[in-house]
Amino acid sequence: MATTPGRIRPWRYLTGFAAIVVVLYALVAFTGDRSFAPKLGIDLQGGTRVTLTARTADGGTPPRDQLMQAQSIIEQRVNGLGVSGAEVVLDGNNITITVPGEGGEQARSLGQTAQLRIRPVHVDPSSGQAAVVPAALQPAPTTGADQGTAPNSGTEQGGTAPTGGSQPQGMGGVVEQDVAPVAYFTPLAQPTPAPTPAPSAPAAGAQGQDPAQAAAIAQAKALRQSTDPQIQSLALQSFDCTAPDPLQGYDDPTLPLVACNQEKTFKYVFDPVIGYPTDGSGQLPAGVVPLEGTEIASAQAGQNQNGVGSVVNLTFKSGGAKTWGDFTAGHIGQQAGFVLDGEAVSVASINSAIYGPTEITGNFNQQQAQNLAGILRYGSLPLSFESSDAQTISATLGLASLEAGLVAGAIGLVLVFIYCLFYYRVLGLLTILSLVLSGAIVYAVLVLLGRWIGFTLDLAGIAGFIVAIGITADSFVIFFERLKDEVREGRSFRSAVPRAWVRARRTILTADAVSFLAAAVLYILAVGQVKGFAFTLGMSTILDLVVVFLVTHPLVALASNSRVFGSPALSGLGAVAKIGAQRRRTRETASSGTKGA
Repeated sequence: MATTPGRIRPWRYLTGFAAIVVVLYALVAFTGDRSFAPKLGIDLQGGTRVTLTARTADGGTPPRDQLMQAQSIIEQRVNGLGVSGAEVVLDGNNITITVPGEGGEQARSLGQTAQLRIRPVHVDPSSGQAAVVPAALQPAPTTGADQGTAPNSGTEQGGTAPTGGSQPQGMGGVVEQDVAPVAYFTPLAQPTPAPTPAPSAPAAGAQGQDPAQAAAIAQAKALRQSTDPQIQSLALQSFDCTAPDPLQGYDDPTLPLVACNQEKTFKYVFDPVIGYPTDGSGQLPAGVVPLEGTEIASAQAGQNQNGVGSVVNLTFKSGGAKTWGDFTAGHIGQQAGFVLDGEAVSVASINSAIYGPTEITGNFNQQQAQNLAGILRYGSLPLSFESSDAQTISATLGLASLEAGLVAGAIGLVLVFIYCLFYYRVLGLLTILSLVLSGAIVYAVLVLLGRWIGFTLDLAGIAGFIVAIGITADSFVIFFERLKDEVREGRSFRSAVPRAWVRARRTILTADAVSFLAAAVLYILAVGQVKGFAFTLGMSTILDLVVVFLVTHPLVALASNSRVFGSPALSGLGAVAKIGAQRRRTRETASSGTKGA
């Protein structure tokens, strides 16, 4: 006897679904941190949101390709924090960083690492002293010479030049050290710098140009990036480390630079970026690669194998490695600084020629070493940024948002339940049971995805689940309405189930395929929290098929084999069963009349 199309053995399907649920919750209970709570996004558990505004030297609109490149680099830095659920969104000329939970304070400094350059500390050729003074020291010139006369060579004030530091360690390295105060300047009767060149005006018609900003940058360059020793002396005297720096991120790598360290304790005169000639001509020798941050291949914090504390292990790309090796070979005992946005994040003494990995040692604790490694690791941003908005979202606000989302979801579920019970009765109960089981499997998948790929649930994701409730209910409605059509044609509940399933199955698959395709396209094209909505919508659509095929259809098949649940009064099929019986009698009467004739 041929098997009726669509007829199944319900318990096999239900057993398979139960096995899936057991496996999922076993993974939740016995893998990872064994937490039964999904990871929550910033709008649910609180966190930090930082908005970075890009700026250019002339105040014009930043190029789109540079903004996208900066977004990519900042994403790498955010991922380097090891915080799950963080996202970097490009919004016009702004980049918004959101970090959920308590790991967001580091995000406030991510956009500051705009231009990283390695510069040697200038050494006065007449005395051999490094050009560095304490930030609080304001040396006063001696008197007795006429204004504008030639400097009195060989007369310098202050202490001794910094020592070269400890002997080479391990691979050969550089040693970060506290620097002895040295007054570096040539005394004048009355310090009179060379005439300051007038700042060039921004290009006429430049969109969003800021002439005041351009003028401030040009004047800062003329003072702090001059090749004239007299102006460098004046810059060391007049530069205030605590004042806002208009040159931040705009220093010319081919010129010297007067700058402070990040702690605002010392002021330095740095030579041009390693690789450029010291005369300020900016002409790179053939085959030489300047040591910009983009030449750093890797930087990792580690334990000091030859002493206490931590070190930073640094490697360069091939071109940068040769430039660095040639420089260190000729400048043993001198100092080099890692200058970030016009501030020295690390000034270290060179112990030996370094053709290969470099080890930066000093009084680092683990956190300091990790921070320095993070600054060095990701290269340079193509633009400078300033933090235009930084806010901390409290967990209290997140809890209120979560409660609002759960209330909205509960209201949606209750309305679906009431409709199903009123319209489908017993079949409505099966719908409710299917939705509950669907929620159980979705919850387990959410916990595991948060553990495995760092997926975080936010308000947009909850909205996706609420919409998915309607998609799942639609699948049930398609099946049940097709079942009513079969009963209306005169078939019994039991014989109508397999035939209705065969006809409804294709429609369900097509509808869910369209929903999943829409969610996938939205996920690819969207940014920010809309991605969370698309992800949960697509995931719920897939799980909807699992529930409909392994739970709803088998449960309806079991109900059709039961005299209690199969009765027209309880199944909700009473009205269509009467129509079906009348049609069946009509067909039987017509068939009898044909035979009698």
